[in-house]
Amino acid sequence: MINVLIAEDDPMVAELNRRYIESVPGFQTMDVAGTPEEALAIALKEKPDLMLLDIYMSGMNGLELLEKLRAAGSKTDVIMVSAANDPDSIQKAIHFGASDYLIKPFQLERFQQALLSYADRHGFFSHASDVKQSDLDHILFQKSKTETPSELPKGLTKETLSIVWSALYESKGEDFSAGDVAFASGVSRVSVRKYLSFLQEAGILDVAVSYGSIGRPQTRYQINESKRDQVGLYI
Repeated sequence: MINVLIAEDDPMVAELNRRYIESVPGFQTMDVAGTPEEALAIALKEKPDLMLLDIYMSGMNGLELLEKLRAAGSKTDVIMVSAANDPDSIQKAIHFGASDYLIKPFQLERFQQALLSYADRHGFFSHASDVKQSDLDHILFQKSKTETPSELPKGLTKETLSIVWSALYESKGEDFSAGDVAFASGVSRVSVRKYLSFLQEAGILDVAVSYGSIGRPQTRYQINESKRDQVGLYI
């Protein structure tokens, strides 16, 4: 699970960001900081994986916070979420290591894309023993792809797909069957098969047949790590 710290001095915006975060499988809000000073203290003590950081806050601004964070040696990743749209602010954020920059107001789909791209990158660097150029190119430059949200096939819903995907995410890289997902998600096995088939056709899941010593062959699925973030186009 990826732990997120929200640094936002507007309680209504902070709550909205929290709901956005928890709508994406694999993410949870660790804490909410209402001032930059509080956010810096929490980040250095609790070491969240990711911080959502606004620039315009009372006291020191978000860019100053980010600079202090890096000067202290913190490895917490940062996604800037701000109304600041001037090139100077954006360049400074990138210079201090922001992994993404969302300009307010933004669409939920873009927010989800930012989190899913981050999850892809976070998982890749956490598990990779050596890196191929093609893998690195995908991880570093996938945000430049002009992808737009896609429609689900008739009979499938975003709500159920989100529930199924949440159960898949808990597999932590292991393979799974339709029965495993049905048990973990509470969705019927018949429905689960439809969603797994769709995800397979979209290239998000890889499939293999397991031949045991007893009984019929079993279809097993595994998340395709290089296309994991594409589920955000449908949820």
